[in-house]
Amino acid sequence: MAQLRQQYNEFTRRGIELVAIGPEDPAQFAKWWKEHDMPFRGLADGPEHKVATLYAQKIKLLIGRMPALLIVDREGRIRYSHYGESMSDISSAEEVLSILDQLAQESPGSTVESLSHA
Repeated sequence: MAQLRQQYNEFTRRGIELVAIGPEDPAQFAKWWKEHDMPFRGLADGPEHKVATLYAQKIKLLIGRMPALLIVDREGRIRYSHYGESMSDISSAEEVLSILDQLAQESPGSTVESLSHA
């Protein structure tokens, strides 16, 4: 999350909207979000894991949810996904920006701005 916050201007310059989804209940999540002054949207998924389940995010017994990165275009199509195998298996902000640029090049006539809300 810290990397995303640090590179937030690079994402907004490309027209990308970031949304982070956390496993905490709404009160805990809101407190953490405010304390860390995150500039993008956050969503508390809570203990029911409804969003995690919807996007097939892995949940390991005794550890919890594994990191996941999904790039979803404006039509709701998943254009890229990475499901982490450990808590440290997280894409860097630079990797995400590179992936977004590659996706923009693969889509004829599209720009990064027309691709994603990640």
